[in-house]
Amino acid sequence: MKRLSQSPLDPGFIQNPYAVYDEARARGPVLYWEDYGMLAAFDAATITALLRDRRLGQNPEPAPAPAHLTQWHRVEAHSMLELEPPRHTRLRAQVLRAFTSRRIANLQPDIDQIMQELLAALPATGPIDLIPQVCTQLPVRIIARLLGVPEERWPDLLRWSNTMVAMYMAGRSRAIEDAAEAATGEFVSYLTDYIDRRRGDPGNDLISELIATESAGEKLSSEELIGTCILLLNAGHEATVHAMGNAVKCLLEHQTDPLALAPQNIAATVEELLRFDPPLHMFTRYAYEDIDLGDVTLKKGDEIALILGAAGHDPDIHVAPDLFNPQRPGRPHAAFGGGLHFCVGAPLARLELQSALPALFAHLPGMTLAETPRYAATYHFHRLEKLLIQP
Repeated sequence: MKRLSQSPLDPGFIQNPYAVYDEARARGPVLYWEDYGMLAAFDAATITALLRDRRLGQNPEPAPAPAHLTQWHRVEAHSMLELEPPRHTRLRAQVLRAFTSRRIANLQPDIDQIMQELLAALPATGPIDLIPQVCTQLPVRIIARLLGVPEERWPDLLRWSNTMVAMYMAGRSRAIEDAAEAATGEFVSYLTDYIDRRRGDPGNDLISELIATESAGEKLSSEELIGTCILLLNAGHEATVHAMGNAVKCLLEHQTDPLALAPQNIAATVEELLRFDPPLHMFTRYAYEDIDLGDVTLKKGDEIALILGAAGHDPDIHVAPDLFNPQRPGRPHAAFGGGLHFCVGAPLARLELQSALPALFAHLPGMTLAETPRYAATYHFHRLEKLLIQP
């Protein structure tokens, strides 16, 4: 079995994982990643096939939750990302029934309004860090409006979410676990009180829709409702924040033609940005039975890493994949995953990027990078530490 020794915390890898992916794909494309203790797939064909393969799923025999992570694991137990059919099918159907394309499209005025507020609040002189000023606030405030929670609570929502999501990053420590448990407790307490209020005073929001679904006999439990709301917030803003930061960096570094952000081109540009430098690079699943992967066999019960960040740079799918080309003919990418767990929030993320990027560059047509952006040591997320620009 061919092996890969590559720390996800290595500074060179953090700044450019794609070179490692290319080498691994050429040698593999499925290797045993020693640092993670599991097989990892680096080519688009294998990744796409395994994302859709029902012989993979969540660990059927998870380890008991340690005492200091009781609340965190209780929420995880009701997350769609951790569920398999039939529970996953039932819960996802209920979410999609409320998370409709019409509801997403109706958020367009909200996205435009918040974006204009954020742009108007930017300092007149630089340098300006766009990550906290724009990239972070837009998605979390939109998710707040979508769920129906008071928008002024967005700093708390962001703090809870960031603290919980740190559990998925390489180099997780006991301090990170303790912080995540505390944040989970605060988040659950807030949502429990808010959902109770919404039961008696429903509104035109996602939480009210989910409560209505519950009361209609779909048997959505309170814990499932809370877990779903937390997942929608965490997944619904985290990846979009990173995608937006990576996108602005890419557009500025490549001195992209403004026509790429024109209404007739922006959708294709966003897809190329997501392919070129996606925010999520790894997704793991367990095998329910032995699966032949060419030169290697994924054994029943073993975990495998699907390197989503490598799929978009596979030369068998994308010509000259290391070149950013907004005019590239559209081909599938794995930035939103695939199969059973394809990202529910993908339409919202696309809408936010397609709206925010043209607005930002129209507001600051002459902006330049104030310093070379650097990626944070947060693998398997691929995100910038900061994004300093000169207006």
